[in-house]
Amino acid sequence: MFRRRSEDEQVSTTTAVLDDQVRDPQAPKGRPTPKRSEAQSQRRKAATAPTDRKSAARQARDARRTEMAKQRQALAGGDERYLPVRDKGPVRKFARDYVDSRFRVAEFFLPIAVLILIMSIIGSLQSLSLLLWLVVIVAIVVDSVITAVRLRGQLRARFPDKSHKGAVAYGLMRTLQMRRMRLPKPQVQRGVKL
Repeated sequence: MFRRRSEDEQVSTTTAVLDDQVRDPQAPKGRPTPKRSEAQSQRRKAATAPTDRKSAARQARDARRTEMAKQRQALAGGDERYLPVRDKGPVRKFARDYVDSRFRVAEFFLPIAVLILIMSIIGSLQSLSLLLWLVVIVAIVVDSVITAVRLRGQLRARFPDKSHKGAVAYGLMRTLQMRRMRLPKPQVQRGVKL
């Protein structure tokens, strides 16, 4: 029961077990399995990682720089492949085109705000500047509500099977930027029917 088997018995049982198993033809097994430390060292060599910290940082910085250059070109030209995730997809493209196709009150907020600040410095125009602040804020809110309702309706009509999550907010945030400062750059002219 607890005695040792002879070597002949052990060899015969192991060969019988190996012959019964069917090997996968894809498995290249004519060699011994490498130790874990050997396999890890081979993987590290294959990665060709730099040996010192400075060259690793330089390599990472160069890779990040080339990726950002591709994104900048995509934002300038509208190339869908390299756009950031928040700007990808036909729903976001339509939201951009919808906002860019018309004048929006919110895009003129910064120039008007500078004008109002200058008017508030002048003593006789301070009350007029406060009234102008109120008018501009109400106009932006009304224009944003109208834009949101119309954009949501257009998205539902054109893309009934796609997700519209965040697309209206994306379009409204785009209205707050001046047209020439928008990224991705506007692809449609003002007044174009979509």
